[in-house]
Amino acid sequence: MKLQTQIPLKKQSDNLIDYASNILLIGSCFVENIGNKLEYFKFQNLLNPFGILFHPKAIETLMVGAIEKRQFSEKDIFFYDEQWHSFDAHSKLSNPSKEALLLNLNNRLGLTNQKIQRASHVIITLGTAWVYRFVESQNIVANCHKVPQKQFSKELLSVVEILQLLENMVCLIKKVNPDVAIIFTVSPVRHLKDGFIENTQSKSHLITAIHSILNDKIHYFPSYEIMMDELRDYRFYAEDMIHPNNLAIEYIWNRFKEVWISEDSNSIMDEVDVIQKGLQHKPFSPDSESHQKFLQNLEKSKQQLKLKLPFIKF
Repeated sequence: MKLQTQIPLKKQSDNLIDYASNILLIGSCFVENIGNKLEYFKFQNLLNPFGILFHPKAIETLMVGAIEKRQFSEKDIFFYDEQWHSFDAHSKLSNPSKEALLLNLNNRLGLTNQKIQRASHVIITLGTAWVYRFVESQNIVANCHKVPQKQFSKELLSVVEILQLLENMVCLIKKVNPDVAIIFTVSPVRHLKDGFIENTQSKSHLITAIHSILNDKIHYFPSYEIMMDELRDYRFYAEDMIHPNNLAIEYIWNRFKEVWISEDSNSIMDEVDVIQKGLQHKPFSPDSESHQKFLQNLEKSKQQLKLKLPFIKF
């Protein structure tokens, strides 16, 4: 008896992700779930240098700034609620020091530029087509930083607008890195604060635009569809009934692995997993002989793995 309808996925025939790959992950909170898995298994990746970016305009702004080597200056930041902020970055980058914020923003912009040029894969997760426009400047912001909502207007990006943003970011990336594989996905997190119908409308705009640009170097991984169809049960959701829980994240990660991670990487991932679990182990008797031997064996495993892959750090 089949108790689930499963989306058929086909293994990529080339440009699979392995331990030689260089991966940039940008976008909504779901890309952090995939990025954290890659980080756990010690792949070479850079995750959301500007923090979580929910919509395509915010991601396109970052790509333009990084590839064109723009620099943030005082006119690009503002002071509110005892912190300096940038409307182009997540609140986690905000800082009480103006100089520290500018230095961090420009360093991260440079790091993103370097990563784009070296990347074998760029993974972009779009969360919503709803955006907020700062009334004073008429610019669409990546994050409102709890500035009063009356200072923003809310609007839904059309399919045509999203398509133009995607085409621009893809064109910029390909200009400096023609061989990179770009993987788009739509976040399975439902933005219900926008409204149930509005969330569906938003996701449909994103999916339609993405599918207008797919080719042999631009791909789509159906994270949203897996959550909505294969995992259509609230036992796969966190307590807020909106975000996927750890079981759902693990399930979608395994489906991603089926398609994008090379078979040759599995044995190394197993080695890394053993070490990671060993590092998380909490002994009953830290000073016991058996635990000291356990630590010695763990260190030996780490050194053996580093001989094969020197970039790995625990």
